[in-house]
Amino acid sequence: MSTTLSASTLLAVPLSPLVGAALAGILGTAFGGNVIGRRASHTLTILGVLVSFILSAMTLKDVMAGARFNETIYEWMVVGGLKMEIGFLVDGLTAMMMCVVTFVSLMVHLYTIGYMEEDAGYNRFFAYISLFTFSMLMLVMSNNLLQLFFGWEAVGLVSYLLIGFWFNKPTAIFANMKAFLVNRVGDFGFILGIGLIAAYTGTLNYSEIFAKANELGALQFPGTDWLLVTVIGVCLFIGAMGKSAQFPLHVWLPDSMEGPTPISALIHAATMVTAGIFMVARMSPVFELSDAALNFIMVIGAITALFMGFLGIIQNDIKRVVAYSTLSQLGYMTVALGASAYSVAVFHLMTHAFFKALLFLAAGSVIMGLHHNQDIRWMGGVRKYMPITWFTSLLGTLALIGTPFFSGFYSKDSIIEAVHFSTLPASGFAYAAVLMGVFVTSFYSFRLYFLVFHGAERYDQNPDAHHDEHHGHHGDHGHGDGKPHESPWVVTVPLLLLAIPSVVIGYLTIEPLVFGSFFADAININAEAHPAMARFAAIFESPLGMVGHAFFTPPLYLALAGAVVAWYMYLINPALPAAIGRALKPLVTVLENKYYMDWFNENVLARGARALGTGLWKGGDRGVIEGGVVNASWKLVGLVSSVVRKAQTGFLYHYALVMIVGVLLFMTYFVWLAK
Repeated sequence: MSTTLSASTLLAVPLSPLVGAALAGILGTAFGGNVIGRRASHTLTILGVLVSFILSAMTLKDVMAGARFNETIYEWMVVGGLKMEIGFLVDGLTAMMMCVVTFVSLMVHLYTIGYMEEDAGYNRFFAYISLFTFSMLMLVMSNNLLQLFFGWEAVGLVSYLLIGFWFNKPTAIFANMKAFLVNRVGDFGFILGIGLIAAYTGTLNYSEIFAKANELGALQFPGTDWLLVTVIGVCLFIGAMGKSAQFPLHVWLPDSMEGPTPISALIHAATMVTAGIFMVARMSPVFELSDAALNFIMVIGAITALFMGFLGIIQNDIKRVVAYSTLSQLGYMTVALGASAYSVAVFHLMTHAFFKALLFLAAGSVIMGLHHNQDIRWMGGVRKYMPITWFTSLLGTLALIGTPFFSGFYSKDSIIEAVHFSTLPASGFAYAAVLMGVFVTSFYSFRLYFLVFHGAERYDQNPDAHHDEHHGHHGDHGHGDGKPHESPWVVTVPLLLLAIPSVVIGYLTIEPLVFGSFFADAININAEAHPAMARFAAIFESPLGMVGHAFFTPPLYLALAGAVVAWYMYLINPALPAAIGRALKPLVTVLENKYYMDWFNENVLARGARALGTGLWKGGDRGVIEGGVVNASWKLVGLVSSVVRKAQTGFLYHYALVMIVGVLLFMTYFVWLAK
């Protein structure tokens, strides 16, 4: 077969959801006169994403057979020798991401038909999620940093629109502004890294950058003893810290749960938050040249993996528990990047996309079934009323905690093994963090599971029984009897379809993705300097053998212990959590205040920035510029003119006298010179 791919086919992948977004967003809203209705809007957008998924699957098949693509589609402009262009690089990494993004997006589109059926912004929502899909595809398919940055900013913009979808809800507006501002902090570092690459390589094209990577590795950052690649790597990773919600730029993601549940699955499971992981993996030839940058990445990932997991333990909002789980799992992926186990990080990205999208959509199904109650303290016994949601949630939970044979087991245990074999100084701390994180993940996951699906029914005791996540946008989906009810088929079918890869995808793909050659031309590892993956590969036998090996390693027993402790505390002895909470009140207070990160940002950083801005305005703008430059200049001119004006009397004899005196002075001067 051909060793290249069709440019027109690849163009159709991102353009199909863009066309659907444009049609629904213009013709289906008041902006375009509401020409088409709800059915047409969701049909057009789903069709666009379906076409994109089918073409992505075909592309993946061709890539597995050896096909590749790396060409410019459109040259925008040339500044000096720097080309700015639109182009596609399709290899194993890109093809895998294309399929994950489009499949999860397709499931979310189908799910949205049921979840948003009574919302006034139905057509607008479909336009947004299709536009988001286009933006993410442009990001992962790019062959240059300019297009990557375009997709990077586009997903940030659309996430702002989606988080604040209910724009009459003050908490949603606060959350989307918070997400936008925090991501701007990360993006500032990201664009500095891109600028340094462009300045020292003269190109934004991946292939050309990687060809000059060794030259970059020999340079020092001007005025310092730091390697240039260290500065570039740290700057690029700061961008990933914002987009992939790593400590301390993680604060936006839990609040983004204010948006509708479908976007929680789309943005915070498979797509936007994984953009940073994808970017670091794509730029692996650069990161491999700096141990300092890799250590920094590993430490940040370890902190996020463990300490964000702690916060998941004390959350009572069903969506926020899953959100903190996302933060923790992103930390695991980041730790793998720091250990130079890029293929393992991307492997966990893929498996996590399926089971985390499943858990978010299952949480939304529970919210619908309980008439928009989101507090897990007022649930319980839901299993018998919502059997499909219960069963798929259980599968997602087992995958998340790393149960053998489930997809999360293969990817999470691979991360732990890779960190264990890493030789970087930060690996000891990281290994301890990811091990403790296994117990924490299992505990909060099964706490959620038991409180929602088992135990006594508490949904009729909810003091906020009429609380509606949608604040009046929705009714009870046709159920007004007050009892839980299973969700419609457009909600449960995506759950079942996501449950399948959540169970089997890890077993089927670990060998080609992690130990095979699938990512060989996409990921570069200096095996001599960073031998973690080589050592891990040496002990790997088969997916089945990995399960047998798990019985002799701590993670399996830590996960089991977390589940058993949660079972005892929330089903057998439900008074125990409250007693522990009272005994550890200071610690619980710290966790409830999220390590006071929000307080610090709002009261120190935000107020400090405002005080600085006020000082610059009053002291710099009004004091120095207006008072010292603008006003002082016209006052000086006025002063000089007021003095000079007195010499302008208007009498001819005064001017004649001045002329005569002037002539006498010149004559005297020249006579003096002659002597």
